[in-house]
Amino acid sequence: MAAAFDVAGIGNALVDVVTHVDDGFLVEQQLAKGTMTLVDSGTADFLYGKMPPGVEISGGSCANTMAAIASLGGKGAYIGKVKDDYFGQVFRHDMNAIGVQFSNEASTDGPATGRCLVLVSPDAQRTMCTDLGAASLLGVGDLNGGVIQSSRVTYMEGYLFDRPEAQRAFIRAAEYAHDSGYKVSISLSDPFCVDRHRDAFRALVADHIDILFANEEEIMSLYEATVFDDAIQMLHTYGHVDIACLTRSDKGSVIIHGDEVHVIDAEPVRAVVDTTGAGDAYAAGFLYGYTQDLGLGLCGRIAAIAAAEVIAHNGARPEQNLAELVKEKLGPLPIKPRE
Repeated sequence: MAAAFDVAGIGNALVDVVTHVDDGFLVEQQLAKGTMTLVDSGTADFLYGKMPPGVEISGGSCANTMAAIASLGGKGAYIGKVKDDYFGQVFRHDMNAIGVQFSNEASTDGPATGRCLVLVSPDAQRTMCTDLGAASLLGVGDLNGGVIQSSRVTYMEGYLFDRPEAQRAFIRAAEYAHDSGYKVSISLSDPFCVDRHRDAFRALVADHIDILFANEEEIMSLYEATVFDDAIQMLHTYGHVDIACLTRSDKGSVIIHGDEVHVIDAEPVRAVVDTTGAGDAYAAGFLYGYTQDLGLGLCGRIAAIAAAEVIAHNGARPEQNLAELVKEKLGPLPIKPRE
């Protein structure tokens, strides 16, 4: 049966509330500039009440990836947990408006929809306070098996991995996908999360993952390597995944598939403004190309172009139409019509 979706994403459903503040506001609220801090709902309510007017847009790492896939022309679905409240409605509207199906029923009790309060200071640094709220409670019961079983790739966000319920949900999602003959992918997301759950991540990667995304720090944490080349060697030794996509900031990326290795240069940018969301966009570009049956090297080029667009402006989602940008840089892609 033909897949209904290119990619199904599973992640923390958050709403970003972005506003501009001066440095005095950060000092007054005792916030360290440029950091991301997890806060409880009471602290989030207090800060939200103190913040100047801002822009509210659906966010979260995996949701950013799905937005970029939609901008490239891919068909995506998203699985995440929100509450039936104002921010839950914002998240649902934004995802559906960009063409990503989000059909999870909202919870009627428990924590509020997760939110990330993003305070942008005059020097363009972003200080973030995140209340995960309902997002952190995602479990097996929140999975849409039908969506996963009709998606060519299921992509999961490592940030969600902290709770045992989410770990079980990742395994069940992988089983749904593999039962239908489709692929499973994960982004390790954060080296500290890998440090906290290294054994569980290794087991997940070894037993359930086909396509792995990680940056240098994350892959070195996974294998407890002290240098990047040793981590690559361990990937070869263990043979855990079919494809590994390893990003290296301005050094570009490395894509490994068995003995096939592609070194992808970073796409030039006039100025790096905000690196937030670079890895999310990279994953989107690669997965879009992969689900269109393009070669791995070309997938890597698309990924680099998507990442470069995002780091050239503030915000974690593309401002340009990525499909048009890729066509401008690479020409028409050799995509074959599907039956």
